[in-house]
Amino acid sequence: MTDPVARLKVDGIVKAFPGIKALDGVSFTVRPGEVHGLLGENGAGKSTMLNILSGVFAANAGRIIIDGTDASLVGPKSARAAGIAMIHQELQLIPALSVAQNIFLGRPMRRAGGLLVDRAAQERRAEEILSALDPTIDPKAKVSELKVAQQQIVEIARALLDDARIIAMDEPTSSLTPSEFDNLAVLIAALAAQGKSIIYVSHKMDEVFRVCDRATVLRDGRFVATVTLAETSEAQIIARMVGRDVVAEGHVSHATDVVAMTVSGLGDHRLIRDADFALHRGEVLGIAGLVGSGRTELLRLVAGIDRANAGTVTVGSATGPFRTPREAIHAGIGLVPEERKKDGIVRARSVASNIALPCMGKFTTFGLIRRKDLHREATALMEQMHLRPPQVDRAIGQFSGGNQQKAIIGRWLAADVDILLFDEPTRGIDIGAKSEIYDLIEQLAAAGKAIVVVSSEMTEIMRVSDRVLVMREGRIAGALTGPEITEGRIAALAIPQSKGGASAAAVRGHT
Repeated sequence: MTDPVARLKVDGIVKAFPGIKALDGVSFTVRPGEVHGLLGENGAGKSTMLNILSGVFAANAGRIIIDGTDASLVGPKSARAAGIAMIHQELQLIPALSVAQNIFLGRPMRRAGGLLVDRAAQERRAEEILSALDPTIDPKAKVSELKVAQQQIVEIARALLDDARIIAMDEPTSSLTPSEFDNLAVLIAALAAQGKSIIYVSHKMDEVFRVCDRATVLRDGRFVATVTLAETSEAQIIARMVGRDVVAEGHVSHATDVVAMTVSGLGDHRLIRDADFALHRGEVLGIAGLVGSGRTELLRLVAGIDRANAGTVTVGSATGPFRTPREAIHAGIGLVPEERKKDGIVRARSVASNIALPCMGKFTTFGLIRRKDLHREATALMEQMHLRPPQVDRAIGQFSGGNQQKAIIGRWLAADVDILLFDEPTRGIDIGAKSEIYDLIEQLAAAGKAIVVVSSEMTEIMRVSDRVLVMREGRIAGALTGPEITEGRIAALAIPQSKGGASAAAVRGHT
């Protein structure tokens, strides 16, 4: 803690909750004009640290020093007064209010002796702030009319209104496209050039290396190291995060000639047209394409969530298209959805209950749940998948995203489905858990399951797939196998022909 130019000094912070010490003597510094990464696996203490800095939690011990002065952060209001602003992963905006109203929420400009809100003045001031961030955003527009990337800029504008010197960003790109991240990266650099200090939390190492100057690594609530990113490698950081070297193993094919599912001429009235492919037992079939190309929509048709208006889905003796998810489950199809928190789990219910959702009859006699049987099977499945902590009776909402994903996969193993559809299987999941999900996919394929993986990460598609279908504007534009699966070939198929000449870099991360 000897940095004489530190904007922020975190010194020996301790935070304990019943039964767990979330932070144990954490110390690091952030300099003026620096973009500082805060890295670690889920459960490492990153969110707890941000909640302390934003005044949501009070530390049990330690000091927060801002520009050389001790800061007493006893609530969000005091954190804002100290010059700290928080950009949450789930944006804290009111959709029905205007951009200007959201920017001034809780501290409106007033007229008529303080009795009335001066909306015109708010809109003028909001326009001044937004002109340096994104002049296309109308201060009078409702937030609900904005794209997610624009909503994030409104959050940043609110931080600048407070004249924040420290801006903490928690997973800011979880809902952004790569091109929107490019714009955010430029904005972050501009804020740093103005002397703002940025704390950047992300699981995406490519983003961290692009936008951050230094990074502090936490593991199990403890400080591990602060590194200069220009002087370290991604592998070294990951090893510090997980406490071991993570070896990226190559994909081993387990595909057979036995057809598990045939999709023929499948389409809907909105986007998907004439989808034709066969899926084999033991095969991992990747689906790539630009955002909006129809990847998720295709999975939803196969899984019976959305209604198809043409074509067939054949699994054994069952022929669809399936009209409901229940029909698809009965045919042996299970979907691991893209929006895990919204579509994949019941947050307040236990891991065991979530696992049993599609197959509760398996654990029921005369309408009564055999809880011991359910607990036993859920425990065995989660031991196999290394659930942490290994508490299947605990509410699933209290677990990290990676552990929630393991429970969703366990659900389909309990239901004994033969076909697993993974939509963005590692979105929002830390490096260690991502490696475990890849291993699970390999194990499922080795056991003869037929698997489809949709991913927005090119490297992920290339890592797990035996074969890749590339979608373009609602159609399957082509198929790639083995050594054909390269960034260049995927890009050539994914980009509409009218945009010829674009490079593979144009779709890196867009698949």
